Amino acid sequence: MEDHITKATIVGGVRAFAAVTTTLVEEVRKRHDCYPVAVAALGRTMTGALLLAANLKTDESITIRISGDGPLGEVVTDAHARGQVRGYVKNPHVHLPLRDGKLDVGAAVGNGQISVTRFTGLKQPFTGSAELVSGEIAEDITNYLYISEQTPSAVALGVLVQPDMTVTAAGGFIVQALPNADDEVLGKVEKNIALLPPVSQLISEGLDATGIIKRIFADCSVTIYEETPLEFKCTCSYEKVQKVLISLGVEEINDILVEDGHAEVCCPFCSAKYQFNKSNLETIIDIIEKE
Repeated sequence: MEDHITKATIVGGVRAFAAVTTTLVEEVRKRHDCYPVAVAALGRTMTGALLLAANLKTDESITIRISGDGPLGEVVTDAHARGQVRGYVKNPHVHLPLRDGKLDVGAAVGNGQISVTRFTGLKQPFTGSAELVSGEIAEDITNYLYISEQTPSAVALGVLVQPDMTVTAAGGFIVQALPNADDEVLGKVEKNIALLPPVSQLISEGLDATGIIKRIFADCSVTIYEETPLEFKCTCSYEKVQKVLISLGVEEINDILVEDGHAEVCCPFCSAKYQFNKSNLETIIDIIEKE
């Protein structure tokens, strides 16, 4: 099953977004060499960002930053309305014992703050934040939407990691009441959600995003919209990294030349490595001096 996201609405004023993200979460596990609890935290955050971005316009994007005091450090992910996402966790080699047979993402993240920045084409992006309530990511996004954006929501996120550390199921959903939603319909949807098994289990059993939505909206008149394919995609490039080096100034580049004779820059989002030899660094110095 290819990764995808789907939106649906029902008569009565409720909407839902559901996503299957197994392939891209496995890709990010390989790129960052994540241990299970790290990929669970990062995969949940990436999926959450894609679900939030799905309600944006085509050229808009969103960044979620989880800043906890746990051993993982920061978890950062960028998602685009077109279905592209990238992300990283500061300390991917964290290992914690299981808690009640499950990955202890809450302890790995710790206490802190979630911030969400929406890039909507305006001069200044909008950033909202809220305290982390559990570190389990889904509950934290739910709380953020209520506290910072006054949007009552139900959020479920899941990443299933096998003993060999591969990701075999990942995804999630967000359900939100629209203005003037019908209370009876809301009650029915809430009961349906309460009966659902973990979202990673639904995906491992073969359900796609539409199948998940149909379970959420069982016995409701539902309208399913077109699927959007999802992919892990980074926006880094040699040119962008060169601009970062230019910003360091002549003195620091000269120090690099004297001490190492070359530079290697690794993108935190995708782990791509960019090499700058002696000639490249001298070219950068020339560029700086001409500016």
